[in-house]
Amino acid sequence: DGLSGDGARSRAMGAGARQVSGAPAHSDATRTSPSCQLLCNVHQTGQSWHSQPPLEDCMRLNPSFAGIALRSLLAVDLWASKRLGVCAAEGSAWGGARPLMKVVEVSGHGLPWLLGTAYGLCQSDSAATREVLLNLLFALLLDLVLVAVVKGLVKRRRPTHNKMDMFVTISVDKYSFPSGHATRAALVCRFVLHHLVLAVPLRVLVVLWALIVGISRVMLGRHNVTDVLFGLFLGYALYSVVEYCWLSPLSAPALFALWSS
Repeated sequence: DGLSGDGARSRAMGAGARQVSGAPAHSDATRTSPSCQLLCNVHQTGQSWHSQPPLEDCMRLNPSFAGIALRSLLAVDLWASKRLGVCAAEGSAWGGARPLMKVVEVSGHGLPWLLGTAYGLCQSDSAATREVLLNLLFALLLDLVLVAVVKGLVKRRRPTHNKMDMFVTISVDKYSFPSGHATRAALVCRFVLHHLVLAVPLRVLVVLWALIVGISRVMLGRHNVTDVLFGLFLGYALYSVVEYCWLSPLSAPALFALWSS
């Protein structure tokens, strides 16, 4: 028994010596994955990594970084949207300006723009004017479809402080992302500035109108800040699509013949 005890102690001391002289021991929770260790070796030796295993193991070392960043962004977005919703109700900080903000809301709504463009198209007797109005109508319809699709896919609810008294809503209008008003304002702004000859003060007013429409969506509590920012970006980019698909008597003769008759 004494010999066996001495042997056990000798083996334990030998194992401890090997641990001290070798690499430090790691627990299962902190052990570096083989792929990450191999990536470190590659980095240190300067070898090529094209033949090495994939890097998913390295990404798993910190799997929540992207989630934490996204949650932080959303938290800031919700906080800022709540603070800026000063016209969300009559009792809000700027509740007295709510009627004016609702007038701005109507000015950026799709229905007045669609009806006004269609009426102008029917009353116009100029081929050039009809071409511009027909493409504006196409842009407005494309905007409605695109915004509805994105809202249906994202399904982000409107801010909790929003008062559901919006002007002429449809089913997807219960969703918040992106802001259709902001998208339409940016789209119409670029369209008008590009195709109408306006004096500088009027051009400035058009840009201010687009910005005010976007800001009013947050002030009324209709949207979060990111809804409006993405909406403005989407509308700005959508105009490029309209320009690329521009309808003319050469590209769509049947359509122009219909409106000319």
